[in-house]
Parts: sequence; structure tokens; C-alpha cells
Amino acid sequence: MANSKSWKKIFDDYKILDHDFDKSPFLISATQIKRSCQKFKETGEKEVRILCKQDSREDRPDVFIKNNLFLLPIKNGLYNIIKGEGYVDIPEIKKEVTVYPSKIGFQLETTKIGDSEMQHLDYAYAASLIRTFMDDPSLVLTIRGRKYTPDFEFMVGKQKIKVSSVQTEVDAGYEGKKQIVLIEAKNFSATNVIIRQLFYPFRQWQERTKKKVVTLFFDKNHGEDVYSIWQFEFTDPENYNSIKLVKSGKFRILEK
Repeated sequence: MANSKSWKKIFDDYKILDHDFDKSPFLISATQIKRSCQKFKETGEKEVRILCKQDSREDRPDVFIKNNLFLLPIKNGLYNIIKGEGYVDIPEIKKEVTVYPSKIGFQLETTKIGDSEMQHLDYAYAASLIRTFMDDPSLVLTIRGRKYTPDFEFMVGKQKIKVSSVQTEVDAGYEGKKQIVLIEAKNFSATNVIIRQLFYPFRQWQERTKKKVVTLFFDKNHGEDVYSIWQFEFTDPENYNSIKLVKSGKFRILEK
């Protein structure tokens, strides 16, 4: 797996597998990671940002997979290595594709250029697909890009995790009269995703509003004119693993 050689050295250098993960996470710093990997030649083998990017179960190095571990940032330059389930399945949507008539009265030409996640999401919003999926015509785009979390705590199993000012990024966030909708978008068909990408923004905005905060996962696969949306919720905001699927759908946008 990617970065397996680097992480094997990190685990060996700091005797991480001797740690009792049933009692607590293992705290590791970006400085320690750099120090351990400084003699590797390839950027991907020593760059902390790359080594700590484990967005799917399959992205994890071998030592993480074999020992049921995953990685969470808890502060700038600090990470917890945690035992447990860090990911949520993105289930295949088996229902038929719904043909969705765009609410725009003309064809958009600029949306056909390129293949970025944000571009597809913007098109789905412009056509009012996001509003229709959420049954909320009041939603307007208000959140985009990187921000930092307030301090908050949550549980993974029996372990308490404390987070302070971790950088988050949502592909888009929409505010309506009674709710805020946050979206994590991909331009490929993901089968699972690290819960953090949904949970951290959810907790971040829940701390700052009294409105309901909703999390969506969105994708448009390469070469297919089909937009898939999954709505998740956290039944216990202080439990990382309380994530549940609420509803999902597949749509083809029909322009007039």
C-alpha cells in the first residue's frame, strides 16, 4: 500500500505497536514523522501531508490495515493513531436513475468544460437539484473552502478524542431558513470515506449555529451524466461512529 515503507519505519522508530490502543490513542507529531522519514528520497515517502492523507480504508498503509488503526488530526501538527473503525461505507445506490428537469430555463455551456468536483456540484446546485433533494427551496451557497474548528470532544469506542483548531474543508455549504447543508464531493465513485471528512465540519458548524446541520456526500463519476447524493446524520454528535445513512438518490439532469 501507499506509504507503507515510511509508516513501518515510523512505527518501528517509536515502538508504536507496543502501545496499548485499547486504553488510549497514540499521539504523534508532524515533527516526529519528519524526523523518522527524513532519509527517504521520494516526496511521497517523507512529506507529512501526503503520509497523513488516508481518505479511504484502502489508502491506509499496511501497518494500519493489519492492526485495525486509523489516523485523525487533533491539532495543528498533532495526530492520534486510533484503534477502531474510522470509515463509513458509501453504499451502491441500486434504485433507478431519476430524470431531474433542470430549473434553469436555458442550457449552460460553461459547465461542460472540465471535470472538477466543485464544477459538478455547482451545476447540480444551479439546476436546483440540491434544493430539491433536501426539499428546501431556501438554500443558498454561504460556505466554501478552508476553515478551522473550535475545540470539541467526541468518543471513538471508549476513547475520548479532543480536537482543537483543526483545518477543515467542505466543497460547499448551503444555509436555509432552518438548516445548514454541508457537502463532501468526489468526481469518482468512492466505496468508503473517512468519517472525519463529514464529522469535523458537522461539529464545527453545529458549535456555531442553532440550525440543524445536515451532511451530504456527492459524486459524479467520470464519463457518466449521473449525479449521486447520500444524506448522512450523526445520531449522537459526540460519537464519531454514530453516523447513519438517511437517504440517497441518483439523478440525471435534463436541460430544457
